[in-house]
Amino acid sequence: MTATLAPPLRIGRAAVGALGMLAVATGALESVVTPTLPLLQRELDMSPAEGALLSIMLLITGALVTPVAGKLGDRYGGKRVLIRLMAVVSAGGLVSALAPNLPVLLVGQVLQGAMVGALPLSFILVRAHLPEGESKVAIGVVSGLFVGGGMAGTLSAGPVAEGLSRHWMFALPTIAVIAATTLVNRLMPHDPPSRRSDGAGIDWPGLVLLSGTLVTLMLVLALAPDLGSQPLVLGALIAVLAAFVTAWTAVERRAVSPMVDLRMLARPAVWKSCVLTFVICVGTSVAVYLVPQLLAVSADEYGFGASATEIGFYLLPGAMAASLAGPISGIGARRFGSRAVVTAGIVIMAAALIALAAVHTEVWHLVIGKVMIALANGLCVTALVTSTATSVDRSDTGIATSLVLVTRVIGYAVGVQVGGALLTAQTPSGSDVPAESAFVTGFVMAGAVTALSLLVARTMSKGVKE
Repeated sequence: MTATLAPPLRIGRAAVGALGMLAVATGALESVVTPTLPLLQRELDMSPAEGALLSIMLLITGALVTPVAGKLGDRYGGKRVLIRLMAVVSAGGLVSALAPNLPVLLVGQVLQGAMVGALPLSFILVRAHLPEGESKVAIGVVSGLFVGGGMAGTLSAGPVAEGLSRHWMFALPTIAVIAATTLVNRLMPHDPPSRRSDGAGIDWPGLVLLSGTLVTLMLVLALAPDLGSQPLVLGALIAVLAAFVTAWTAVERRAVSPMVDLRMLARPAVWKSCVLTFVICVGTSVAVYLVPQLLAVSADEYGFGASATEIGFYLLPGAMAASLAGPISGIGARRFGSRAVVTAGIVIMAAALIALAAVHTEVWHLVIGKVMIALANGLCVTALVTSTATSVDRSDTGIATSLVLVTRVIGYAVGVQVGGALLTAQTPSGSDVPAESAFVTGFVMAGAVTALSLLVARTMSKGVKE
């Protein structure tokens, strides 16, 4: 049987490059809604509540699909599952591109959410075909390019939607996904399944309960500012959320083949990576949401009156920093250890967030702050994924990394909703412009929480093999 295993040096730069291209394309497709949400609301006559639903739909479905994709990749082989997953994503992108109304666009976003599962599958392939030292760098490259693709999508979506149409901002990255998937299929050898099927199917009860948990969590965060005068309704939602969490935990502990293996989550290397990823992504996403909003505030107030295209230009340096952070993190983790890289990233991010709270009166203040935050996020998340991937057996790579990536998605969604809630709560009655103090509060809160994560980071293993 050992003769069927793929040799560790079977793939070269071209195959890793194909995975990187796929990461860029999926990252770009994932990110086009956020910067163009006002445009979509106008063209599709959406209410703010409908806009909030659209902005988190992909994140929720991505969080649900990712652990399933990781488990299936471990069981049946990463390439086999990845190609099929990308077929679903491509269909979703085409549905979104052709959508004439909000319901159809929501269907497209549900299908696109499957793209988040591509990363753990890519990590399975990398670990199956490269030795550990090179796999760390390759994971860093793929992770960094996914982040860079997301920033590229954020930058280009506005100009494409304004210059061509909203349809093309979905169509162009979808075409790139199809092309990159074709290259991966051609250049990447098949990897043998890391474990035999145990006869158990998908954990549907766990999937349904996790769906309820995530949807209820997003509702609590989205509606909290408006429910302050209705504490009973808010309390009822929190009670429902607690019930979902309790039921999901009980089901997963008893399931023969759980969607999320809580025993895996109990491992120190995994739960510490999940905690740190969540906190870091909350801090990052608060800034990702608040910085463009601050740039768009009228110059007659305290902002800069920037258009969607101008905002994209101002965020370009951050996109470059995000795309470089992954490879730098992979190299740094191999040389200095994951703990050192994560600690450095947390310090950089916390300092940048506090600095933005104190100084944000010039465009360059926001540009530099966003660069530092994007760099720090890329350093931390890549190092954490790399640390998790290399701390478990190869047969557990998919499910272990998917836990971290699900945490990333949830952290991002929570951060965006917290940022939106702050602006909503501190917008004076009869005005469309939130108080400047809302931005200060958001940056300070995100910086303080990020800094507290150092208490967990210092307990990580160094991640360097002697």
